[in-house]
Formats: sequence, C-alpha cells, structure tokens
Amino acid sequence: MKASRLAVVGTAAATAVLALSAPAFAHVSVQPEGAAAKGGYTVVNFKVPNERDNASTTQVEVNLPADHPLASVMPQPLDGWTVKVTRSKLDKPVTAHGEKINEAVTKVTWTADGKGIEPGFFQKFPLSIGALPEDTDSLVFKAIQTYSDKEIVRWIEPQKEGAEEPEHPAPTLVLTAATEGGHHGSAAAEDADHTEEAAEHTDEAVSATDSSDTTARVLGVAGIVVGLAGVAYGVLAGRRRTNA
Repeated sequence: MKASRLAVVGTAAATAVLALSAPAFAHVSVQPEGAAAKGGYTVVNFKVPNERDNASTTQVEVNLPADHPLASVMPQPLDGWTVKVTRSKLDKPVTAHGEKINEAVTKVTWTADGKGIEPGFFQKFPLSIGALPEDTDSLVFKAIQTYSDKEIVRWIEPQKEGAEEPEHPAPTLVLTAATEGGHHGSAAAEDADHTEEAAEHTDEAVSATDSSDTTARVLGVAGIVVGLAGVAYGVLAGRRRTNA
C-alpha cells in the first residue's frame, strides 16, 4: 500500500511539474550565438515552436525595439522561407555610437513557402544585429506568430520585475558587459585573436615536444648507465665465483 501511494504521489508531482514547465518550452524566445556584448555585434536566433496539433506556423514577424534602434540587421537565408526586411524612419532620430540614426530596420518577417513549422517541430530564425546599445541591459523583441488556420499569437508582453511571467512574454535578449579593448567585434579582430591563440598553442606544443625529447634522452642515458652497471656487476660476480 505504501509503495502504491508513493507511486501515485510521485506521478502526480511529475505531472504537476510538467504542466507548470510546459508553457515555458512553448514560448517564442531569442538567444545569441555566443555573447551579446554591449556595443558589439552578434547573431541571434529566434526559436519558434509550434504549439498546435492541427495547424502549422506559416509566418513569423519580429519587431525590433524602437527605443534602441539597430543600425545593422541582416537575416540569414533560410530554406523554405521568404524573408522581408522593413526599414522605417524613426519618429525621433537617435544618436548611437557617435552617429545620428534617422532610419533603421523596424521589422523582419519570415513567410513559409511550403508547410512551414509543422506540429511537433520548431524552427530557428537567425539575424545578425548590431551595434548593440550600451545604455541598457536588455532588448525586447515583440513577435507575432501566424498559423495556417489564420490564428495569430502575439508574443508582446514585457516581463515586469518581480511579477509572474505573462502568458505571452516577448522574446528578450540579455546583454552582457562590453569587452575590453573595443567592442565592435570585427572579423579582423577575431581573426587576430584566433591567430594569436593558434601561435600560443603552437609554442606550447613545441615546448612540450622539446621537453619530451629531453626527457627521453635523459631516460635513455640513464638506461644505458644502469645496463652497464648491471653488466659490470655480473662480470665481477662471475670472477668471484671462479676465484672461490
């Protein structure tokens, strides 16, 4: 009886945990590839799951934050989807990184050429964005998900500090501290870092090889000395037996 009750309680607890955690997995979310450092550039992926059992996701619209416009927004080609980038004039021009911005990308829309995201699947939609603002710790992207049955789900509710998660939270990108020595994240700088790192690894490998060779030589000489000592001991021992 005790075992049965424990099994029932365990099953109920597991079901409750799954029920509470399931909505979190169904949210449209945004994650960077690597770090999203303030003042730098990064590639972010908008992860869109299909929440329905009898309809496919056929369109995804991501609205970029108007209060922190991004000068550079580039989508990656995605098989099975047509992408449209919408640029708009800002109501109030802003100054970012010493440059005055009057126009910026305000929306990116992906439309399925075929079935889209079918039930039981998810899709990632990548964007290269920058330069990331330096005067905020996060960026909020409002997303709109459209299904094949014309249902529209708006992921536009901001997360308020100290409050419970809303039913349809907006994807939020958390920014990290700016990197030292500049934070533009240029390809040339990254290549230089990779080259320097490769050189360090090469020096370490050469040093390790030299050390191994030296050790091998020392052990070889020690082995010869020990071998000669053994031969000498054998000869002396033989002479003693003969004299005896």
